[in-house]
Amino acid sequence: MQSETKSRVDQLTSPAGHPVAVLRFEGDIASTSKEAVLGAYQSLPKETTKLILLDFTRVEYINSSGIALVIQLLIEASNAGQKVFAFGLSAHFTKVFTMVGITKYAQLFASEREALAAL
Repeated sequence: MQSETKSRVDQLTSPAGHPVAVLRFEGDIASTSKEAVLGAYQSLPKETTKLILLDFTRVEYINSSGIALVIQLLIEASNAGQKVFAFGLSAHFTKVFTMVGITKYAQLFASEREALAAL
């Protein structure tokens, strides 16, 4: 049974001093996750949000519909001139994200610390 997707937004500062929005997801990401994934992203102010981290450390499962939502988010971010980085994916989902081409739109990191250091 699929668990409900939850999301929250944290504001951090990169080691270089840049503001960073962190979208933290929890639960499973599927077709029912549109509000948690896209709604959270679309609530960010486009003018001031240039760096975004996607936190998948508390995500158990992502199905093909969930991957489509992530791709939609990445395309919107790319069109808005935002840079997106993701971290906390299991080895399996790191491989899946790479296979479907998500790495063209977002760099993948093992941890939040590594992702922040790359900014």
